Amino acid sequence: MRDERNDVSNAVTWGLLAAWAVHDTEEVVMVPRWVRTQVPELRKRFPRVPEPVWRGLEGADRREFSTAVALMAVVVGAAAAEGRRTGGRSAVYQTALNGFGAHGLVHLAQAAAVRGYTPGSATTPLVVLPFTLWARARLRRAGLLRPTRPRDVLQGIAFAAAAAVGTHAVAHRLVRGR
Repeated sequence: MRDERNDVSNAVTWGLLAAWAVHDTEEVVMVPRWVRTQVPELRKRFPRVPEPVWRGLEGADRREFSTAVALMAVVVGAAAAEGRRTGGRSAVYQTALNGFGAHGLVHLAQAAAVRGYTPGSATTPLVVLPFTLWARARLRRAGLLRPTRPRDVLQGIAFAAAAAVGTHAVAHRLVRGR
């Protein structure tokens, strides 16, 4: 559906939230079991990974992880809403879109590093990357896509990383009360 006031369809802007929801559903379903079954083996294969990283992975229970995902929904939803409000012009929306795509590449790198499945790696080639490329193409066609420089890619990665760290920290405080 196209809004006459704006240059891109709702699918381009709200689609970010929808694509993210599909992707993170995979993570919510798979992370707890994957951590339980794979981290002991990964500890052996990657002895140089600092112990706090392993403890952090093992320490987040399903409720805390689900809370972090719900908080991330607010962040992604706000970026998608800003994208809709501005017809796709928003720097926040475009940065979040770039971050979504870049974070998908991180999932693929993780899967390559462990030589197997990692949560999020199944929906990355099916949803994350195709949606990101499609949305960017629509923005480009409408003349709205900001030029992508290396700095913009880094901003997208930083946005995704800060949002992930922040939502997990807030979820930890909410669930554990610390």
